[in-house]
Amino acid sequence: MSMFERHRLLRVFLSFILISALGSVHAQEVGYLVREGEELEKAMKDGEALVKYEEAVKLSPNDLRVRTKCSEMYSVVGHRLTDKKKRSEYFNTARTHAEAALRQDSVDANANYVMALALSRLAMVGTVKEKIQYVRGIKTYSDASLMADPDHVKALYTVGKWHHEVSGLGFAEKAALRVALGGMPPASLAEAIENFEKVRRLAPSFVANYLALALAYKDSGQSDKSIELLQRMVRLPPKTQDDAGLKEEGKKLLQSLL
Repeated sequence: MSMFERHRLLRVFLSFILISALGSVHAQEVGYLVREGEELEKAMKDGEALVKYEEAVKLSPNDLRVRTKCSEMYSVVGHRLTDKKKRSEYFNTARTHAEAALRQDSVDANANYVMALALSRLAMVGTVKEKIQYVRGIKTYSDASLMADPDHVKALYTVGKWHHEVSGLGFAEKAALRVALGGMPPASLAEAIENFEKVRRLAPSFVANYLALALAYKDSGQSDKSIELLQRMVRLPPKTQDDAGLKEEGKKLLQSLL
């Protein structure tokens, strides 16, 4: 082997080592940003957590975990905004990140869940025609999430909410949905309660689920169970930024039932 060939092979080897080292540093930085974001979520600083996830997605746009984190936080933070245009922007960004996540893995439980969440948020601000399409999408993506992970707490909660809300529609509204969608998946209050109860077994400190389950029992004529759940709920420690407001809502519902 000539001197020139040896130098060329050495350069190739050194370049490979450098690229590997940079890739390792890059992955470590993304992981650090995600961990920071998760700690901020635990500290109930979702807006700051979103900033960290956005930094991470710029470094690693094909990272499935980062995309799902971004999508979920855009849905969560956007839900607290009062400006309708700004909310729509956040919810559409949540959907964009969810689409990117699904391109990475179309059967991933979290990717499908965040798409269902984004569509449920968009249904709040969309036109009547858009809402009709979102109704089917929410159920489809939630079911796909549960196919991948039958114990996915947030997907179970979303399916429960879907059953409660759709089963509560009037006859004319249900008929309009069936015509527009060419059929509708069956929805029932019993299915809503079943999903919420499973969530309660898996995540006994999930405040929002207690309120949803209490409302479902109330609508099914079982106010005694609603009262019991709400009495437990108001004693739970807050785990998210929304929990304090949800507990206040629960207290008002409890007072109305006593």
